[in-house]
Amino acid sequence: MKNKTRLLAAALACALVLTGCGPRRTEPEPYPEPAGSESAKTVAYVPLDDRPDNVERVVYLAESLGYALAMPEADWYRTALDGQPLNENGTQYGNVGRLYRWVLEQEEAGCDRYILSLDQMLFGGLVSSRAVTAEACAVTLPDGGTIHLQEMLENLMAVLSSDPDNVVWLLDSVMRLAPTVGYQGGTLEEYNWLRDFGSLPRETLEGEQLTFEGILDSYSWGPHKENLWNQTAAEHDGVKNGEALSRYLSAREGKLTFSGLVQEILRQPGHENFRLMVGIDDSSLEDCIQKNEIAYLRQGLRTDRAGNPLDWILAGVDDLAFKAVVRMYLDETGWRGDTAAVRYYGGTGDRPACEYDSQPLATVVAEHLDLFGLTESANHRAAGLQILVLTQPVDEDRRSGYYEALIRDLKECREQNWPVILIDAGNGRYGTAFHEALAEEAELGWLLSYAGFLDMAIVTGTALSHGVARYAVLKDGGRTEAMDRAFARTLADSVIKDFCYKNVVRNDLLAYVRSDLGGDPNNFWTPEIDREAVQARLESGMDSAVKDVIKNLQRSNFFALEPGEERGWGGVALENYRFPWDRAFEIGMDIRLGEFTEPHERILGIYYQ
Repeated sequence: MKNKTRLLAAALACALVLTGCGPRRTEPEPYPEPAGSESAKTVAYVPLDDRPDNVERVVYLAESLGYALAMPEADWYRTALDGQPLNENGTQYGNVGRLYRWVLEQEEAGCDRYILSLDQMLFGGLVSSRAVTAEACAVTLPDGGTIHLQEMLENLMAVLSSDPDNVVWLLDSVMRLAPTVGYQGGTLEEYNWLRDFGSLPRETLEGEQLTFEGILDSYSWGPHKENLWNQTAAEHDGVKNGEALSRYLSAREGKLTFSGLVQEILRQPGHENFRLMVGIDDSSLEDCIQKNEIAYLRQGLRTDRAGNPLDWILAGVDDLAFKAVVRMYLDETGWRGDTAAVRYYGGTGDRPACEYDSQPLATVVAEHLDLFGLTESANHRAAGLQILVLTQPVDEDRRSGYYEALIRDLKECREQNWPVILIDAGNGRYGTAFHEALAEEAELGWLLSYAGFLDMAIVTGTALSHGVARYAVLKDGGRTEAMDRAFARTLADSVIKDFCYKNVVRNDLLAYVRSDLGGDPNNFWTPEIDREAVQARLESGMDSAVKDVIKNLQRSNFFALEPGEERGWGGVALENYRFPWDRAFEIGMDIRLGEFTEPHERILGIYYQ
C-alpha cells in the first residue's frame, strides 16, 4: 500500500467515554498504556451498530493486530429502541447522510483501509434494515440536500474504487426471519407469528427460476403453490396484522434489492480491491423464506482468476467485523494457512447449535476454517491448531462427562503446548457447571480465544477469528506490547462476560427487573423503571461473580509458541459497567490491565504467583 497521511484513531476513547458506574477493580492497580500505539495502521470503520460486539470488541481485536480504528461519532451509528432517547437527528437509527460524508472525508484524508457495514451505511443499522420503508430511499445530507440511496451507494463505491491501493471490506446480511421486538412498535406476538410465517417452507428455486422476481413471488407461496399469505392472514385475523405482514415483505424486498445491487456493482471491472462478506442472520434448518435469498446471493459471489474467493456468505452477522479485520490482516501479512484439529464434545456436532442456525455446527465450523485458510486434520497431534467444541448434550445424564472429557484434553494441550481455540456451543444446557470447572481446573488466560456468550449462530466465527488472529500474530513475530495488551482485553472480555454475566448475573437481573421493578428486561424504558437500581444490581452482581475468573486470569501465562517465551498476566481491572441498549441482554465494560509479569509457577495444573 502506498504511503498516505494517516488518520488519528479515536476509537478506544469513543468506546470508553460512555455513561456508567465508577471503577470496579481488583488488585494490583492497573498502570497506563505503553507508548507506541500511535504508529498503528488506521482502518476507517463504520460499525453495524453501537453494541459492544460491534464497537469495543472490534477495537480490541483490531489493536491486537496492529490496527487503529477510526470511527464516526457514536450518535451517527446508534440504535434506540422504542421509548428511549432519540439520536441527534431525531431518529431511532443511524445518520446515513453523515456516515456517507464521513467515509468520503476519510478518503480525502488519505485512508486506504475500510470496513463498512452496509446495513448501517444504507439503513442506519441492523435493526433498521429489518424495517426498510420507502422514505429510506431519500437520504438527507449534512448540508440539508438530499440524494437517492442508490445514487449514494454508487457514488461511494465509485470513489473508493478509484484508488487501487484501497482495501475495502463491505459487510452485508441476509435479513432474519422476523423484525425486532420493541422497535417501531414491533410486539412479541407480531415477532412470533412473522417468524412462523418466515419459517414456512417455500418452493426451491433453481437455474433460470432463481431470479429477483422469482424470489419475491416465492415469499407468499409454499412448495405446492399454497397461498401462505392467505393462510397467515386467516390465522392472525385483522387489518393490523395484514399491514405488518405487508411491511415485513416490503422490508425483505428492499433489503434484497440493495444486496443484489452491491453485487452487481462489484462484478463490474475496477472493483477488485473490494471484498464482500454476507452474514446469515437468525435462520432455520427448514426451507424457509431465506433459502432462495441465500442461493441468489451465493451465485453472485466473486472469485479471482485463480479461483480464490473474493466474497463470502457465512452464518452469523454480529461477528462480521471480527472476520473482516482478521482476513484483512492475514491478507496483508501473506498468511499461508495452517492445519487444525477439531474435536467435538457432547454428541451433537452434526446438528445445528440452536434453532436459529440453518446448518449443522460442523458445517459452520468447516466454512469458517476455509475462510481463514485452515485445513482440517484428523490427527490432532500433528495439527497446528486445536479447536475444542462443547456442543449441546445428546444425553442429558452424561453432561458432566462431556465437559470433563474436554477439560482433560485441554490440559493435555497445555502440557504439550498446543495452541487452543475453545468454543462453548452448549447453548446454556450445561448451566454454570462447565464454566465453574474451567475456572477451577484450566488456565483461562493461556487460551488463544474463547467464545460462548454470543448467540450460537456467531460463536464459531467469533472464536475462530480471534484465535486465528492471535496465532497468526505469534507466527509472524511482529507483535508489540500494545498488541499483546489488546489481545488480553479481547480474551478477558469473552471469558468474563460468558462465565460471569450470561449465566449468573443476567439471570438475577432478569428476575429483578420483572419481579421487583415490574419492567421489561429487553427495554428499561417501556415501562420506564429505576435504571439506577438496575445499574447498582449489575455492579454488585459482577463484583461477586468475577472474583474466581479474574483470579484465574491473573495466575495464567499467555500462550507462546516456545515455552521459554511465556510471560504471565498481571492485574485485571473492570470498570464502567453499562447497558449499551438499556436492556439486560448484554453489557459493556472497560478492561484495564496491570503490568505483565514473569511466568507464573505451575502447581497442579494452574499457575500461581
